[in-house]
Amino acid sequence: MKSENINPEHDNHEGHDDESGHSHGFGGENIEFYFAVGSGVFWVTGLILSFMQSIPEWLPLSLFIVAFVLGGFFTLIEAYETVKKGQFEIDFLMLVAAAGAAALGKWEEGALLLFLFSLGHALEKYAMNKARKSIEALSDLAPSVALIKDSSGNLKEIAIEQLKLGDVIVIKPNSTIAADGVVVSGSSAVNQAPITGESMAVSKAAVVDASKISNLDNVDDENRVFAGTINGSSALEIKVLNLAKDSTLSRLVELVKNAEKQKSPTQQFTDKFERYFVPAVLAIVVLLLFAFLVIDEPFAESFYRAMAVLVAASPCALAISTPSAVLAGVARAAKQGVLIKGGRPLEDLGSLTAVAFDKTGTLTEGKPKLTNAIAFAPSELNMLLKVSIAVEKLSDHPLASAIVNGGKELLGDETVPKATNLEALTARGVKAIVENSPIHIGNRRLFEELTGEDVPVEITNAMEKLEQQGHTAMIVHKDDKYLGLLSVMDVARKEAKATLLALKEIGIKRMIMLTGDNQKVADAVAKEIGITDPMGSLLPEDKVAAIDELIATEGKVAMVGDGVNDAPAMAKSTVGIAMGAAGSAVALETADIALMADKLDNLPFAIKLSRKAKSIIKQNLWASLGIVAFLVPATIIGFMGIGMAVAVHEGSTLLVVINALRLLRFKA
Repeated sequence: MKSENINPEHDNHEGHDDESGHSHGFGGENIEFYFAVGSGVFWVTGLILSFMQSIPEWLPLSLFIVAFVLGGFFTLIEAYETVKKGQFEIDFLMLVAAAGAAALGKWEEGALLLFLFSLGHALEKYAMNKARKSIEALSDLAPSVALIKDSSGNLKEIAIEQLKLGDVIVIKPNSTIAADGVVVSGSSAVNQAPITGESMAVSKAAVVDASKISNLDNVDDENRVFAGTINGSSALEIKVLNLAKDSTLSRLVELVKNAEKQKSPTQQFTDKFERYFVPAVLAIVVLLLFAFLVIDEPFAESFYRAMAVLVAASPCALAISTPSAVLAGVARAAKQGVLIKGGRPLEDLGSLTAVAFDKTGTLTEGKPKLTNAIAFAPSELNMLLKVSIAVEKLSDHPLASAIVNGGKELLGDETVPKATNLEALTARGVKAIVENSPIHIGNRRLFEELTGEDVPVEITNAMEKLEQQGHTAMIVHKDDKYLGLLSVMDVARKEAKATLLALKEIGIKRMIMLTGDNQKVADAVAKEIGITDPMGSLLPEDKVAAIDELIATEGKVAMVGDGVNDAPAMAKSTVGIAMGAAGSAVALETADIALMADKLDNLPFAIKLSRKAKSIIKQNLWASLGIVAFLVPATIIGFMGIGMAVAVHEGSTLLVVINALRLLRFKA
């Protein structure tokens, strides 16, 4: 009935719903519904008896009065609470209209009004609670206790609120994980659907050295677990990295609850419309009260018409049409692992025709991989791999681990010799000794200085070919001989190409990639996955300028990034979308929309849901305005009385709520 019942910012818990959903503190969330049904039973009984000649008039009248009291009980409580705060809302207007009908001796119409109003209010509350409960169910996912392992290795059960950072907890098979943390012992498949929306269980394994880890952001997904997720068939030991109040689940619940506070453009329009519409209606009602002075009719008839118009013009359906759709849309998105922080991003996302992406970690995996190992003499491939692994094992360069891991995969079980005397050659490469032979790995500049000659043309051509495809190429040299080439690259996510194709199919015309990598790398990645506008060699401030330019040309643009390095560009965009937000507090805070699982393919779902939500909001808006446009003149000319007006009025309110709840069952 009222927008306050939807928006937690205005929730009145004293005389309305409490946190648990119980109505008014009268012992159960269905009590208002029972009162409404009781009102209806007494009203129908009174109506039947009123048609019987042998029944005295006082009997049906007394039944109508009981129906009046039952139907008006909770309406009176809510009206009192809002009037106490200096607000005059629909509950108050309905009471005035019902009291007016009773004052004219039309108890049956006053009782009918309050019966239908209270029934509609109870049913609407039930429908809205259905959407809320799908959000509030998140709060119940985490267990209330945890098994903690003390310094002696003994287990004891404590409340999760007592857990401290660094505690080690034991998670039994098939039980719910009690805290965010890193796996320090054991391996298991974990169902992360409650947090990330992933349908498949994710394999978890112990980290090599947990002593250096103090922040969840820096933990790989295979080692990281979240409170509220469900362990598989093997026990795990987990080092706690977030307190219960700071867990990803707690932040998620809080952010989803607060999402209703952020009003959508349509809701802002309806609020503005109501500010002018309600006073105008009240002015018309006052004028109609004095209609008997102008036209030949008794005051009672003018008064009755004014009360009917008051009911007809109350914008209940309009007030609830947008918030109900926003609530249902946010709840449905959360179930899929997409956090949408309110009505504005929910509506805006569906109207976009351009999406900008950060490259590293968003369109690509964010971790370089060995992509090529090319021996100049095929028989020397093993030698190339062995010396490269040996040297890079000693290096802490970001590309070294890619060469080591990729090389080991290609080499298999063969023994790798040990390297010594590693020397980093700034801006050139590295040097080390392997089995008494000097090994150099680096760029062309290194070997021009080392040999005093140009790098052979065939090697230069091979390197340039790799570089044009976005690879970082390195030469491997042993003694006085070129062994071969290595190349590494931050490879595209498996789902990137399919996701961009899906975006194109749903009408996203421009897909822009923003990266600090050189333009050649940007062009190569773009060609591989289907980006329309690759923009390379960008500093963070250049990314912000690029978003400004896109907004100027496209009107609206989304920015998809990791929520850390891309925060300025995300803040500048129409809708900021963070990837992998389940593991990043910064991403959760900075983005308008967060893809909780590190899954790019949830983006088309979010856009489709947004478009469906926007469509339903428009349907609700036109339906609610259309009903008011019909009812007001119909009651002014006397075509409808209070009873019929309130029936249509309540029906329209329930209609928009039920229409909005269709979003809970949305499938992309």
